[in-house]
Amino acid sequence: MSSGQADEPPVVELDNAEIVYDRTFLAVQGVSMSADRGDIVALLGPNGAGKSTILKMISGIGRSERGEVTRGSVYYEGDEVTNAKTNEMVDRNVTHILEGRRVFEDLTVEENLRCGLYRGGRRIRYSKSDYDIAFEYFPKLEELLDVEAGYCSGGEQQMLVIARALIHRPNLLLLDEPSLGLAPKLVVDIYETLREINREEDITMIIADQNAKETLEVADYGYVLENGQVELHDPADVLMDREEIKEFYLGTSSEESRYSEIQHYKIRKRWK
Repeated sequence: MSSGQADEPPVVELDNAEIVYDRTFLAVQGVSMSADRGDIVALLGPNGAGKSTILKMISGIGRSERGEVTRGSVYYEGDEVTNAKTNEMVDRNVTHILEGRRVFEDLTVEENLRCGLYRGGRRIRYSKSDYDIAFEYFPKLEELLDVEAGYCSGGEQQMLVIARALIHRPNLLLLDEPSLGLAPKLVVDIYETLREINREEDITMIIADQNAKETLEVADYGYVLENGQVELHDPADVLMDREEIKEFYLGTSSEESRYSEIQHYKIRKRWK
């Protein structure tokens, strides 16, 4: 990853991190990864691979779910933040968009947006100009301000949660499955907008998604996880050219074998 300055640490870094839930279940083991300033980093892999767990331990949400980094370390802008609390990471301008378009359904779009202005239970500011960044990238939301969020379409709700995160003015934005349940055209639009936000606002992003094609097309670097371990990592354009990624994620492999006909252990063997 090359877009960060050579003399500054990564925005976020995991060093040989092991993550355990309930002091029993090993969810992530020995993961080392980083995201430089201004980069988009892709986390790819099937359900249960550890993508969401990694995001939650960076943002601190994992602690509230009885998760803990038991070995290794997590760093943010050079400071160790291993097992930091969520409010501590929010104060450091880390914003986490959880899987599933978590809107307040009974509140209007405007009221949902206003939630982005709160930190530690207190409103940090409020004026109409605070919404400008939301409307710049998602102008449709301005037409929906008085509509209850529960009546918005899936695509509109996804715009809303991203816009609400932008109002918080993050340095690091963590996105979990932003393409989930959306029509293909909407997925393309969302990812194009994320790329624009990344470039225009200089917001570092880590995107965990099973949609490898769209994620890698906007990413600078990518990590592929299986069973809580990093099995492969490379610059995004290099990953897209790898036969393993084409076969198992992009569906464009020139090889005749099909994913369903190959045992899991063979996939792991090929990536060693």
